[in-house]
Amino acid sequence: MNLGDKLAGKRVLVTGASSGLGENFARLAAGCKAQVVIAARRKSRLDALAKDLEQLGSPQVTVVEMDAASEQSIDDAFAAIDASGDVLDVVINNAGVSGEGASLTLPTKAYDDLMAVNVRAVWLVAVRAARRWQAAGRGGSIVNIASIQGERVMPGITPYSTSKAAVVHMTKSLALEWARYGIRVNAIEPGYIGTEMTDAMWETDYGKALIKRIPMRRLGKPEDLNGLLLLLATDAGSWMTGACVPVDGGHLCSSL
Repeated sequence: MNLGDKLAGKRVLVTGASSGLGENFARLAAGCKAQVVIAARRKSRLDALAKDLEQLGSPQVTVVEMDAASEQSIDDAFAAIDASGDVLDVVINNAGVSGEGASLTLPTKAYDDLMAVNVRAVWLVAVRAARRWQAAGRGGSIVNIASIQGERVMPGITPYSTSKAAVVHMTKSLALEWARYGIRVNAIEPGYIGTEMTDAMWETDYGKALIKRIPMRRLGKPEDLNGLLLLLATDAGSWMTGACVPVDGGHLCSSL
């Protein structure tokens, strides 16, 4: 049995599923014959994606409109998930935003808005899933999408790096707190990945210079994360919790 077979029939929530890594994870889960719940703000994009997921083999696709910056929206999303089918088995906590700017001139609101999605929403989604698993007397798997920026830093993106460091530490702390309930919490730390949001940047001289600093000398693809995602999401990784694993072409181990 391969790792994909272990996801078959499981109910998987993917936040931030309307594009980028979230869309990739949703397609992966559907191809593994999982029941897929896709959540994001852009419902029209989710509706289009849902048709593709059905064709890929998902036995049930649930579309949930969710604004990760709003606690009420997250609560409403979970109420809709509860009403639409079985208890979740896996949560892929992927919703996030990027941000850049010099810290000396960055508006406080820009910092707060980024933290609301990249940190607070990760917490809110994880807690709501865990409460349901604890009440049902069952375990589950949460996979948070962090970043190598949670381990190392670069100029001009201090709030983003701070948010991803918070996700790394949150992952470890929740894993410790919830292990007794059979709830596993792990994180993937992607390196530089080409997505719809960043493709234009990688064509610039600056972007090309960044790629040259990756030991494997290439940009990552969303599907490069799939093997680790399946390991962490399924019982193939049943003795893994609190792990924060980089997938970065060797970037974190490169020389300073």
